[in-house]
Amino acid sequence: MKKHEWREKTEEGETRLVTATRHAGKWQLQSRLKSEDEWTKFPEIELDDLEALLDVVERKYQRNRVPHEHVKEVEQLIATARRKPS
Repeated sequence: MKKHEWREKTEEGETRLVTATRHAGKWQLQSRLKSEDEWTKFPEIELDDLEALLDVVERKYQRNRVPHEHVKEVEQLIATARRKPS
């Protein structure tokens, strides 16, 4: 299993902690606000989170920490998410 973590600020100024994992060829995402104790798991990853994940995975790939297949998988997930009607 490969785990990727990042932090981002919400519109309200709170810190959101995000963890994306890849296990058995499937990507899963969970997040929580820094002030919360419980993680929220997402059955489907939103486009904004996929784009942030791509940034993280690309940087790790440049440092030879993940295979290029992971980058291609996330790019494919983004392409699929963009094709879905809003």
